[in-house]
Amino acid sequence: MLLEFRTKNFKSFQDELVFSMIPAPKQKGLDYSILKEKIGVKTHKALSSAIIYGPNASGKTNIIGAMDVLKNIIIRGHIRNEDDKSKSNPAANQLELIPNKSALKRTPVDFAIKFIANNLLFDYKLSLDLGGFLEEDYKRKVLSETFYVNEKMVFSRDSSLEFGDLNFIKKYAINGFEENQKSALIFAKNNLNPAELFLMNGFKAFFSSILVSMISDWLEDKFMVFCRADQLQAKPSSSKKSTIYINSTINKAAHIFGINSNALGYLTEDDESDPKLVSLVGGKEGNMPIRAEVFESYGTIRFVNMFPMVMSALVTGGTLVIDEFDASLHPMALMSIVNIFHNDELNKKNAQLIFNTHNTIFLNSNLFRRDEIKFVERDDESFCSTHYSLSDFGTSGKDGVRNGGDYMKNYFINQYGAIKDIDFTSVFENLLEMRGEKN
Repeated sequence: MLLEFRTKNFKSFQDELVFSMIPAPKQKGLDYSILKEKIGVKTHKALSSAIIYGPNASGKTNIIGAMDVLKNIIIRGHIRNEDDKSKSNPAANQLELIPNKSALKRTPVDFAIKFIANNLLFDYKLSLDLGGFLEEDYKRKVLSETFYVNEKMVFSRDSSLEFGDLNFIKKYAINGFEENQKSALIFAKNNLNPAELFLMNGFKAFFSSILVSMISDWLEDKFMVFCRADQLQAKPSSSKKSTIYINSTINKAAHIFGINSNALGYLTEDDESDPKLVSLVGGKEGNMPIRAEVFESYGTIRFVNMFPMVMSALVTGGTLVIDEFDASLHPMALMSIVNIFHNDELNKKNAQLIFNTHNTIFLNSNLFRRDEIKFVERDDESFCSTHYSLSDFGTSGKDGVRNGGDYMKNYFINQYGAIKDIDFTSVFENLLEMRGEKN
């Protein structure tokens, strides 16, 4: 369960971005949107959903991209470039693309993430010297790294390495840790690699591989971040040549959505190829497999590729983060998915849904709390982005946002910002003048 994500000097976010899933104070109504998990005597609360609005190129995608970058850096355990280039988020593997390009001097890139997994509260912060924008050959280094579990410091790293009370992690420690604790501390302090995360290397090897596994498992399996929703492609877990695999749950959802065929399945044509989505179409010879992109609409294929991620989040209690979530999908289908995340009887594992959209149908006080509605705005002079929530406006005064207000109307009259007046008339007037066709 994600509680908070922070970053600074990441692409268009020169100042610190604080993306909070912690409910804002004094918010009333829609309590079914609040997730709760008790750790010890303290109950932690989180929002079950968040929706992000803003003009094109405002920086909405950079929020999701930053989450994906931190996820990739932690999993691989270092800040060197990877040969595997990501089409959806190149900055995850080419770190010279991260620093804000308008910075006049080299400025650290900061990340922080707070989440709950395995009934433990994890809080991890990272500050990196990545050089300047496009400085590919810069010798990068970790400036600082801190790790807290249940609000107790485990270690803090900057130019040196300091540890908190390690008695707290004894039950998660590696075999023989208690007997060799003193030598492990000395070895760890003397063998810090400036390009590697201590969490995923020294701490994992000499202190607690169990805690590190909890973190990496949550990042890999439950923190599902997709920077380009159109690149989602669901596949069966196994496949065999000439065998059609049909998922009954997905097909039931696809029929409700409105597929054209009798059913959808996955077919592997040879031993080396990936399974392909096919439509099963009735005819003289019964259900014949036809490539889905030939028979189904683009929206249907997008839905079928996205829906398994929704199911996975709800079944495992994952946090699903998707850019362009609403592309090619009918608002009523998306509304149903949102309502499922808000349904206490269905969302039993504390699943979360976070997505970007331009569809103002979700600006509805009966669907989202004010603290679930987020905005991103970009300054036209500095090209830097700012992030804020509807709950930041307060409830009183001329620009106050009250429960039950008309959020959509107020957004279009620019009461909340994060909207841009776009008029292409002058472009076409100039075009006609150039062609000598005006008047």
